[in-house]
Amino acid sequence: MVREQYTTTTPGTSLERPKNEYIYKIGIYGWRKRCLYLFVLLLLIILVVNFSLTIWILKVMWFSPTGMGHLRVTKEGLRLEGESEFLFPLYAKEIHSRVDSSLLLQSTHNVTVNARNSNGEVTGRLNVGPKMVEFHSQQFQINSKDGKPLFMVDENEVVIGTDKLRVTGPEGALFEHSVETPLVKAEAFKQLRLESPTRSLSMDAPRGINIKAQAGNIEALSQMDIKLHSSDGVLLLDAETVRLPKLPEGARGGSGISQGLYEICVCPDGKLYLSVAGVGSTCQEYSRVCQ
Repeated sequence: MVREQYTTTTPGTSLERPKNEYIYKIGIYGWRKRCLYLFVLLLLIILVVNFSLTIWILKVMWFSPTGMGHLRVTKEGLRLEGESEFLFPLYAKEIHSRVDSSLLLQSTHNVTVNARNSNGEVTGRLNVGPKMVEFHSQQFQINSKDGKPLFMVDENEVVIGTDKLRVTGPEGALFEHSVETPLVKAEAFKQLRLESPTRSLSMDAPRGINIKAQAGNIEALSQMDIKLHSSDGVLLLDAETVRLPKLPEGARGGSGISQGLYEICVCPDGKLYLSVAGVGSTCQEYSRVCQ
C-alpha cells in the first residue's frame, strides 16, 4: 500500500514540499498466510493424535513403573503372571514357578529344552512330544530332595537307588538277559513266580540260594529235568516227610529181574545213591558207596 504524507507550514516560512514516499509492510499475507495457519493446525492435530495413541498404548499394554502387563521387574529378575506365549526361543538362566502353583510348559507340537556349552554346541536335549519323551545326553539322573540318586542311566548301566523296586504290571517284569539282585520278593498275599517259557532258568550264587515261603508251598515245574547241584557241600532236605508220589512201582517178578527200576538208598551220613530194585529192599547199611 502507498501512502502520501502532507506537512503543514506557517505563513512566512518557505519549506520545500517533500516528495512522495512509499512505505511497505513486512509480513505474510494472502494465501501464504492461510497455508501457514493450515499447516500449524495440522501439526496440532497430529500432536493430539500421537499423544492420544500413546496414552491408549500405555493403558492397553498395562505399562507401569514396575513393568508391563503381567511382566514385573523385581530384584530377583522378571516375574510373569498368567499365561504367556513366546513366538521365538527363550533364553534364561533359571525358570521357576510361584510357591503356591506349578510350572506348566505347553505346546501344540512338542516342548524342547536344550543345554549348550560355551561353543554353542548342544550337550543335552529334552524333547517332550505327543507320543514320546526323548532325552539325549551322556547321562540321565533323577535325585531326591536330599540329593540322593534315585535313577541313573548311562551307556554302560542303569542304576536304581531306591530301597525297593516295585513292578505293578499284571505280566510282571521281563528281563532278556541276566539279573543280579540280592532279593526277589512278592507283595503281601501274592505269589512269586519265576518263569522261563522257552529256555532254562538258572540261579547262581557264590555262597548259597535261599528260597523261602512263609505261608504257602514252593513248586518247581519243568518240561525236562530239574537239577539241584552243589559243587562244594551237601543237599539238605529238612522236613518231616519227603514224598516222591510219581515214582514208578515195579510188579512182582522173579529174582534178578530189575525191570529197569532203581531204588534210592540213604547212607547214615545222608548221602544218596541208587541201587537196582528187587523184590525186597536192596539198600545196605554198610554199602561200599557209603564208605
